[in-house]
Amino acid sequence: MKTVIADKTLQDLEFTTVLEQVTEFCISDLGKASILQITPFAEADTLFFELNLVNEYLSSFENENRIPSHRFDNITDHIKRLAIENSFLDTEAFLKIATTTQTVNELKKFLVKFESYYPSLAQLASTIEYTTFVSDTIAKIITSYGEVADNASPALKQIRKDIHSVRGKISESFSRALSKNIASGYLDDIKETIIDNQRVLAVLAMHRRKVSGSLLGSSKSGNIVYIAPQASLAFSRELQNLLYEEKQEIIKILRALAEEIRPYVSLLQQYLVFLTHLDVVGAKAKYAKEINALLPKIHPEKRVFLRDAYHPILWRKNKAKNVETIPQTIELNDKQQIIVISGPNAGGKSITLKTIGLLQLMLQSGLLIPVHERSETTIFNTILTDIGDNQSIENQLSTYSYRLKNMRYFLRKCNDKTLFLIDEFGTGSDPELGGALAEIFLEEFYDKKAFGIITTHYANLKVLANELENVTNANMQFNERTLEPIYKLLVGQAGSSFTFEVAQKNGIPYSLINRAKKRVENEKIRLDKTISKLQKERNRLQKTSDTLEKQKSKEQEHLDSLQQKEQKIREKLEGFQDLYDNNQRMLSLGRSINELLNKYFQTNNKKELSTSFFKWVAAEKTKFIKKNPPKKKTKTEKKQEEVEEKKQLEAIKKVEQEVLEKVVEVRKEKKIEADKVAKERAEYVFKIGDRVRLIDGNAVGTIDKIEKKKAFINYGLFTTEAKIEQLELVERAKK
Repeated sequence: MKTVIADKTLQDLEFTTVLEQVTEFCISDLGKASILQITPFAEADTLFFELNLVNEYLSSFENENRIPSHRFDNITDHIKRLAIENSFLDTEAFLKIATTTQTVNELKKFLVKFESYYPSLAQLASTIEYTTFVSDTIAKIITSYGEVADNASPALKQIRKDIHSVRGKISESFSRALSKNIASGYLDDIKETIIDNQRVLAVLAMHRRKVSGSLLGSSKSGNIVYIAPQASLAFSRELQNLLYEEKQEIIKILRALAEEIRPYVSLLQQYLVFLTHLDVVGAKAKYAKEINALLPKIHPEKRVFLRDAYHPILWRKNKAKNVETIPQTIELNDKQQIIVISGPNAGGKSITLKTIGLLQLMLQSGLLIPVHERSETTIFNTILTDIGDNQSIENQLSTYSYRLKNMRYFLRKCNDKTLFLIDEFGTGSDPELGGALAEIFLEEFYDKKAFGIITTHYANLKVLANELENVTNANMQFNERTLEPIYKLLVGQAGSSFTFEVAQKNGIPYSLINRAKKRVENEKIRLDKTISKLQKERNRLQKTSDTLEKQKSKEQEHLDSLQQKEQKIREKLEGFQDLYDNNQRMLSLGRSINELLNKYFQTNNKKELSTSFFKWVAAEKTKFIKKNPPKKKTKTEKKQEEVEEKKQLEAIKKVEQEVLEKVVEVRKEKKIEADKVAKERAEYVFKIGDRVRLIDGNAVGTIDKIEKKKAFINYGLFTTEAKIEQLELVERAKK
């Protein structure tokens, strides 16, 4: 199934702003224009290929084999003109075409050489034909200075030779005329100048009739006239003819060159597409490097786990102001299908919603995202959003009418491959009626197995989220002392709106706040207070848990360090003991040898020394054998050991059999006892005042009230409700 994402979603999530930021890293106007046209990929295969391209380009920044420069000129107009029969281009246009082909060829050679580093980029380049014909052909005709080479044709070579000769004659004749008129005193101090690319004599006006030639102009004051000598005029006319012939020959050569290259027009278009695509990939990679983005693991099954996710637009804005951006961690799966975020205004609910949506949109458009490397996600076929005030003056729709129209679209498009994001769910109408309708919409999305995140202040939606199995409450944490947002998402508990507390902090008189409290139902205030109290308690416990975790980690590190030190000391002591024993043995051996030598020095009897020495060696050998007896055994001993081993195995098997029989008996007894307990529990009717606990829990509470199949349990600090079948009796109520 193809991915289809509406333009409204792109607008709601400010996707265009991200694209504009990416264009800052482009090296060509074609690349910028291409990036601004980016939308989510319809086909998964194309998307994965694009993501791999960007990821490989990003990796090139970290290794020595950097991708070569791929700057290029926009030759689109030149290619269009070249495609026209009998047309030709100027030399500068041909040089741009040659440079473009050389750039592509260098990239192809590089990517073939380093295919193991950049397999996807090499695959992209493999679709382009490698040829040097275009650049070689242009190089034969046009020099690197943008001029047609003399040897481009025999006729051009001869014409330029003639031009050079005529210019020499003009120079020679002019020099003679200059010398003659200088000697006659007819010239001004400047002597000569250039007019219309032609050398002329600067003649004093009073002597103009004395100098033969063509008058080409005069100075502003009229004191000097400019005359081309008669001797060089004939040569000048000849030069003009030769220059015209040169121009015609150059056009002829360029037309022939265009004719030779014209069959490669389609290839040049492919080159331009390839370089534009590479510019887009490079810009995406450079943007990813700036925002610390990466490619998370993409699962075929439905699961989203974005750890330490940053909103890229907010991150860049805060970085410019040197302000810290708080990342968010959020998870959606089959057990946590929809998250309902509540809490006070300006606490970060909407930005959290937008962060998840924008990052998913970026990823499905081939952009890497700023998350932790262990993040995971999937591909959605549809992303639906309802964010902000969407009044439509053009269609005469109020906010609520527009939202209802949007919900109708959601219900039609929503399925198990949908991610929906709704801000301030249910607002725009009467709280009770709008809230009730919002409950129905939420249940519909839930039944369709769609993944989603919504933000709300409605208590009924928080309660519904608690009742639906795979829907979870969450809140944006708030500092209850300063009443300042912490901008951290806490999943698992609904949040208070802190309405009256925030009003008091913003200077609203206490008397007005009390009057407002009296107009609200007591149960609603009580619920909000309970939520607020639970949230504070949860925050306190979370801080305590974090502190204990850190302390435990430090203690574990200290214990590991002490154990390592103890192990090192033990090893050193063992080494010292071995060294001491070895030294004692060496001293003993030394004393024995010393005694033998002293005796020899006294008697000088070699035979006695030899005999005594061998006796001593034999004695030492006997001692060594006693300490380290050989492990060889006789056949009888071996057989005896085998018999004993068999007996031991039989005894072990017998014991195992007895143990197994005993275990079976014990299990039967336990099963009978468990069935008895279960029967008693099933038959027992819970009463108010019974002390109970949840089957999987440890906390013990007292039943305050029983309604239908639910019991309200008082734990002291708070009261909660649970199904009767989930309870386990601890102590019966006292009569």
